Order: sequence, then C-alpha cells, then structure tokens
Amino acid sequence: MTKFSSLLAVLLLMLVSFTANSQDYPRGDVSQDGNVSISDVTCLIDYLLSGTWPDEPVSPPDDHEWVDLGLPSGTLWATCNVGANAPEEFGDYFAWGETAPKDYYDWSNYKWCNGDMYTLTKYCNDSTCGYNGFVDNKDELDPEDDAAYVNWGPSWRMPTVNQTGELCDYCTWQWTQVNGVNGRLVTGPNGNTLFLPAAGQCINNGENIGVGIWGCSWTRTLGPNFPFEAFYPVFESNYMDWFVYGPRDVGHTVRAVRVP
Repeated sequence: MTKFSSLLAVLLLMLVSFTANSQDYPRGDVSQDGNVSISDVTCLIDYLLSGTWPDEPVSPPDDHEWVDLGLPSGTLWATCNVGANAPEEFGDYFAWGETAPKDYYDWSNYKWCNGDMYTLTKYCNDSTCGYNGFVDNKDELDPEDDAAYVNWGPSWRMPTVNQTGELCDYCTWQWTQVNGVNGRLVTGPNGNTLFLPAAGQCINNGENIGVGIWGCSWTRTLGPNFPFEAFYPVFESNYMDWFVYGPRDVGHTVRAVRVP
C-alpha cells in the first residue's frame, strides 16, 4: 500500500495546485505517457480496483497442500506433483530448468542450450560444455527457472538433492497402489505420509516410459560430474536411490517443497 499511498498523495497535490508535469512528479505519471494529468488519476483508480500493479506479476494462488513428515530439516513436502490435483496423478513433465511442459523432450528444443549438451547457455561450470566456452558456475536453479516456484508461487521450490536425500534416509518407503496407480507410500518419522506415483519419464519422441514401473522427480541441483546432468531420486518396487543424475533435457515430474 505504500506505493499506492504515495502516488495518491502526489496526484492529490497535483489536483490542488492545478500545475504538474512528469518531471516535477515523476511517480505521478501513472499512465506512463510522459505527462501528469487527470488521466493518471483514472489510471490509478483502475489499478486500485483491480488489486494489482501493472509492473508486478500476479503470483499463482498458493492453495496447494503440504505435509510435515517430521524431518530433521523441517522441510515440508507437497502432497501432489506440480500440475496434478491428487497425489496419484502424474502432473506435468518438465525438462530441468524449464517451467512448462512440452510435446517432446530433446536437446534440440531444450531452453538452456544451443542444440546439444555441449552448447549450454545457463547452469554450466565446465567450459567444454558451454556454448563458446560459456560458464556461470550456477549449481542450483534460479527461482525464475524453477517449475515449482513459477507454477505454484513464491512459497514453493523444487527440492535440493540434500532434501531428497533426507526424505530417503529418514522415511520408510512402501510400494503400493492408490486408486490403481503404482507408487511409493513415504512415511515420515512422525507417522505422516505422502504418496509418490510411478510416473516414469518423458523422452524425445514424446513417449512416456516406465509408467507404473518407476518414478523420478527433479531436484533443483546440478549433477556432480557434467553440467548437462541434474539430480533426481529414482524408485521402483524393490529399488530406491536418491543420488541419481541424468540429462537435463528429459521430462521428469516435480514434487515441490514448501519454503518457510
């Protein structure tokens, strides 16, 4: 409200003085037409009634459920995948560092490269893998490239590899079904649970493979060896490993964590 109040005060002063220009009152030029006039009052009223400011993006509604599993870090986990409306739904598939699903997943249409894994344009700590030797030494996703943050709002992030490691180390994992969907029921130290569906992954021809057989969900952490890889945990009916990493261009699901 500080911005609205200050602008309203400027506009009221303008109306009282009957002389104003955008140089004297630069913040009074609400319509950004180079002049300060009665039209700015109308524009301001429109902004106040709509409840948003034109240069401020509207965040997605923060209405997603989470569960406290009693983990040492206090991490709170979402009860369903990004893009899903129920725990057993797969939700959307994302390439690592992208925030929208695609028809197919391949280096040729990956956002952060110039055609292949050796032409990375962001999140690269090895010049041999960067486009024209590019490096930025980023090893975690920026919020604007985080599918959880962008799609669910600022209270959510994709987990780090350490957070998924904690989920594996401190919880029990049981292979089961929810509404006919295979997956793992994860039970925390405090007895609370969440369900991770075996959603498989989406590959370069748009095909979903491994559905009902395994599940893997992106972290926001770059892989340890090559910058064209990122971490994700993998689970099957009789296997689980959180220290797994693979190509960033593949489509995986995202299970978000809550940011305090």
